Amino acid sequence: MNARDLIRRPLYRVYEQRLLRSLDRMPHHIGVIHDGHRRFARESGLPDYEASYRAGMDKFVEFLGWCKDFEIPAVTCWLLSQENLNRPDDELKPYYRVLMELFDRLPGDVPDARIRVVGSLHLLPEDLRQSAEQLVERCGSGSRRITIALAYGGRQEIVDAVRDLVGKLRAEGLDGADLTSGIDADTLSAHLYTADLPDPDLVIRTSGESRLSGFLLWQAAYAEYSFVDVFWPEFRRVDFLRALREYTLRERRFGR
Repeated sequence: MNARDLIRRPLYRVYEQRLLRSLDRMPHHIGVIHDGHRRFARESGLPDYEASYRAGMDKFVEFLGWCKDFEIPAVTCWLLSQENLNRPDDELKPYYRVLMELFDRLPGDVPDARIRVVGSLHLLPEDLRQSAEQLVERCGSGSRRITIALAYGGRQEIVDAVRDLVGKLRAEGLDGADLTSGIDADTLSAHLYTADLPDPDLVIRTSGESRLSGFLLWQAAYAEYSFVDVFWPEFRRVDFLRALREYTLRERRFGR
């Protein structure tokens, strides 16, 4: 730790306490877009992207600990998009390795959580898909709900929900006009990946990008958003507290 960090540490503690005093309500469900690994690697002079990915997954575990501290019952984390799958192998393969390491350690790091993985998992390499399935099997119960989005796309989730709902209605013998009358916002919501969770109250995206990129398109219609300038691997507890403070200060209108 350098001299500057030694000076900053007590100042950050004072600032954190001030932020904590401003929090009078907490979100029940937080969505997170963990963005900025590659830019962090380039700007920090790391030897390769894998070092940045590993720092990001360490931060992910730390972040889950913060959520536990604040008794936030549900978190949905976007760790891999469908579009990410188009990146070159020299970027994807190291990330896959780091993800499998993460999945192996999570049952010990968050033993009180129920974890599930959503997305187009059939698009993943077999070893990563199996690692994700084993994680879900090992973390099938718990009071905290952690959802990991892999090979996930918001449009694809809605397409999957429509297909699932239409298939269910046809299995019930409905067709034509009767079938379309069975499709509304509530019935479609019941077939989304996160159907058993409340809609997210707050969505956080790191790295300074101010867009959702398709994350939880349906569920986050009335969420509050916090776009944070830092890259995910350097996301700090004080940054999280700032996002929570922003949420606390906003008047939620739900489209009204």
